[in-house]
Amino acid sequence: MSLPERRTGTDVITPRWDPFRELEEFRARMDELFTSPFGTNGGLLSWEPPVDIEETEDSFLVEADLPGVKRDDVEVELLDNHLEIRGEAKEKERVGILRRRTRRTGQFHYRVSLPGEVDDAKVEARLEDGVLRLEIPKAASSRRRRIEVKGS
Repeated sequence: MSLPERRTGTDVITPRWDPFRELEEFRARMDELFTSPFGTNGGLLSWEPPVDIEETEDSFLVEADLPGVKRDDVEVELLDNHLEIRGEAKEKERVGILRRRTRRTGQFHYRVSLPGEVDDAKVEARLEDGVLRLEIPKAASSRRRRIEVKGS
């Protein structure tokens, strides 16, 4: 058995191709293309906040990043299993000259269909530290339950 050969700095390690990363970069470039000629949003387009949805045994946990958004500027609606979050991230008043802008402002909108029936009477929503957290309980009929198998 021979030892591995040591090579000089001529070897280049190429990163592995990640199609999802490329799609995300493409989406970001398209967002820039459509928003930059008109200002951040120009009143023409709305943006979609980053959202995580976690399913537990008895509920759906939704977290949406809404930095700088006040509670009164957010609306949450649930119709059957269709969740809709919308609102506005307002531009803050500035004293100086704005040299660079990368934060999103303007209208935002997020819509998703949850995979199962929900109990809309027990939904809890909190906006803390720029994160909107929703706990949406599943309806009793859509919860997983163990069925005992009986023998003959």
